[in-house]
Amino acid sequence: MANSKLIRVFEHQAIKLGDEIDGVTFDSTSLKALKDYYGDKEGVPYYSLTNNGVKFNKFVGVIQVGNTVIEVLPKADKSTEDKKYWQVLLVKMLSVVGLFDIESTSESSLKLKSNSILDLYFALFIKEVEHLLHSGLAKQYRKKEGNVTALKGSIQFAKHIQQNLTHQERFYVRHTTYDVEHKLHFILYKTLRLLKQINTNTELHSRIGVLLLHYPEMPDIKVTEATFDTLVFNRKTQPYKKAIGIAKLLLLQYHPDVITGRHNVLALMFDMNKLWEKFVYVSLRKHHIDSSVINSISKQTDKHFWKPKSGPISSMKPDIVINQNIDNCVVLDTKWKNLNGGNPSAEDLRQMYVYHEYFSSKRVALIYPSSDEKTIINRGEFVAIDTKIMKTATVGSGNICSVISLQTDSDIKKWQEHIYKTVCEFMTPVDQENKGLN
Repeated sequence: MANSKLIRVFEHQAIKLGDEIDGVTFDSTSLKALKDYYGDKEGVPYYSLTNNGVKFNKFVGVIQVGNTVIEVLPKADKSTEDKKYWQVLLVKMLSVVGLFDIESTSESSLKLKSNSILDLYFALFIKEVEHLLHSGLAKQYRKKEGNVTALKGSIQFAKHIQQNLTHQERFYVRHTTYDVEHKLHFILYKTLRLLKQINTNTELHSRIGVLLLHYPEMPDIKVTEATFDTLVFNRKTQPYKKAIGIAKLLLLQYHPDVITGRHNVLALMFDMNKLWEKFVYVSLRKHHIDSSVINSISKQTDKHFWKPKSGPISSMKPDIVINQNIDNCVVLDTKWKNLNGGNPSAEDLRQMYVYHEYFSSKRVALIYPSSDEKTIINRGEFVAIDTKIMKTATVGSGNICSVISLQTDSDIKKWQEHIYKTVCEFMTPVDQENKGLN
């Protein structure tokens, strides 16, 4: 089992054939696999093709090509080039939004220092299956048909006569059995076999082998999105949820090269804009305790704004809506962009103006990660052509539309608390502009 070659890059970074990153050369084999994967899928959102290379987009995570692992990390701070810092931050953000269990992996012998996020997903899945095996695999009832030596269930006369004309000691029956052969175990077994094929971490290889040795052999099944949609968990199978969740990620994102079998691709990639939106929302919900400041926090609130004579109505959907009271709400829109000390784009500001009008919001804000070493609330206002436009706030109050640049922090609990306090401060009118928060 060859060790993996790990390349770490940042989002929106381009790499070319022959580039050496972290002591690993981006070779023609990896480039060809990424090109083939791009072509087979008729384009993927994770990266675009360039002249003898690829350029990564807004997606972060990990792509394994053969035994080369490319880890794409987020980056918002222009002053921080530490890849370990951004890797830890990404894993903790994934944990907060429920896409990764940081507590379980922290107990593992694997450390972030020398391993990729993919290794950590593998390790977490292995740990979960080890626990299920140790606790005893859950059994379920299922229908079974075949020859038995004792009559049970209902006899299938046509097949019984066809197969047992000269074997009067046997009965062809359909009956109910209670065993471990069911869909949950089919999925876990298929995932274990996949890990044996694609894992390049020697620390995990022996654990995978031991699991396959003790895990009962299961039939191979074709896995699609519908396979997971039909799963039903009960009291006995609730402990399977975490392992099945990881299995779903791995099985649905694995794309084998059926022609040569040499350039298989596994992509576990996440839209950084959506991850940032959910992270901010979860952080606000977690620390929401003071109803005098915030009554309720909701996400993705629909509002119709255009109705054609025929066809569907168009609607707008801001990221987060905070209700302070019946007559007052605050609209927040998250953007994972590096402003580099500048102002938002005109497009982003127009979008916020529409939210301001249609939600009758007294305050709206764009939330970005900070490109500086501190959090900044840059207070601004929409320019009034007519005083009627400003019906929901006082002209010159300086708090109509603001830009919140949130400083990142690898201490995830401290960062989440800071996000909540910053939003609460923004919601409280102040006269001072560009107020920095420590």
